Amino acid sequence: MGEVSELFLVMIVIAAAAFAPLGYFIYKYTQENGKPFGETEPHGDSPSKINDLAENVIHFLKELWAGKSQSS
Repeated sequence: MGEVSELFLVMIVIAAAAFAPLGYFIYKYTQENGKPFGETEPHGDSPSKINDLAENVIHFLKELWAGKSQSS
């Protein structure tokens, strides 16, 4: 009977360790009115140099392609 009790305690400890991150997330989520990570901006609204560079390259390629198609 002692082996079953020891196994039960070990399983409880493993389960607690496995579900601790979920419990922490739920705690943080309910702590700040549904904003667990504070004020975050929606994806795509923040300025980015990489996004600006990609837009410039796309604009340049469109102009280049439009210029070649008109001269043909």
